[in-house]
Amino acid sequence: MDTAASHSSSSSIMFYDFLDKMRNPASLNLVKSIKSFIVSFQFSSANPENDSERVQEFFSTMEAAIMEHPLWAGATDDEFDCSMEGLEKYIMTKLFSRTFAISPEDVRIDQEISEKIHLLQSFLRPEHLDIPPFLQNEASWLLAEKELQKINAFRAPREKLHCIMSCCRIINNLLLNASISENHVPGGADDFLPVLIYVTIKANPPQLHSNLKYIQLYRRQEKLVSESSYYFTNLVSAKSFIVQLNAKSLSMDEIEFEESMQAAKLDSEVSQVEALQAQMDPISSTRMHGMKKNIDGRSNYPYMEAEPGELTVEDVERLLSLYKDVVTKFSSLCRAVRHPSATRTKPSLPVPKGRDDILLQLEGQSQIIPEEKEEVHKVKSFPVKN
Repeated sequence: MDTAASHSSSSSIMFYDFLDKMRNPASLNLVKSIKSFIVSFQFSSANPENDSERVQEFFSTMEAAIMEHPLWAGATDDEFDCSMEGLEKYIMTKLFSRTFAISPEDVRIDQEISEKIHLLQSFLRPEHLDIPPFLQNEASWLLAEKELQKINAFRAPREKLHCIMSCCRIINNLLLNASISENHVPGGADDFLPVLIYVTIKANPPQLHSNLKYIQLYRRQEKLVSESSYYFTNLVSAKSFIVQLNAKSLSMDEIEFEESMQAAKLDSEVSQVEALQAQMDPISSTRMHGMKKNIDGRSNYPYMEAEPGELTVEDVERLLSLYKDVVTKFSSLCRAVRHPSATRTKPSLPVPKGRDDILLQLEGQSQIIPEEKEEVHKVKSFPVKN
């Protein structure tokens, strides 16, 4: 999208401008302070709450030092702000592996959310979240999903937050246009939050919990306000809703929900088994895949078109193993259908809260990260100009 390209360009410009000033010999004291903080932080024991306070205090200290520095004499508010954004990006890129998803609890929660969303993707529809038909626009929602899926491509809190804002702005604009065309009074959060929940489920953004926690802790606090705060808080609410989601959360029969979840789990397990078999025995897997194909499209199962004389001893052993696996899973599915889980209280759509409440939500709910922009990884230090 044009907005995404524009943001990327402006982000690079302000970052390079910051680096250029740091290479100036006059900024030597600032460079020493930055390097000293990074080294001391990396060698300290991890504690998210304390780490956040240390980083925010350092940003405040550097802000005061930069404002009084001769290199910024006569700088406009926008130029000064760009330097602070560059500082945040540099510091948090250097400290990323020390601050992002560092606890086993964070990793566990990320995995659980991702797995639950993966199951929901197979059957959840907009009407299950009471999204009116005239507001449904899944083709255009794909644009919002793609923005949210970019979140792990960046390491700076500002750029991760921008992915969230881009996603939410697309949704908001689509809802506004739909309301205008239908002469519908915009419902605000009542319309917006269910669509954001649906888009989040369809996107299944990587490490959702850890990304939200990282932004909350390390984005400069004066920047997590207004529109940014509203959209961020809504995504935190969407995540909380998904974590608590059950049959009573949706406009869906409880038995149908349980059956759909069990079927999705079974499909997921079968896919995992097939993937594992393909890794362990790629030749046999290829041959089995060939047997699955039927000219008239009647069958999608291994060995359905095989003749008795074509089976080997290994095939018989594999068939027995598959048979036992299918019976076990079918029995589990039957038990689940006969004895659906006990009725649970229906959680309402969560109301966006303030920063302290969000932080409490994130606390206690707690990798190799994809390469970010090339220019960030090229910056190893601040070489001072002669």
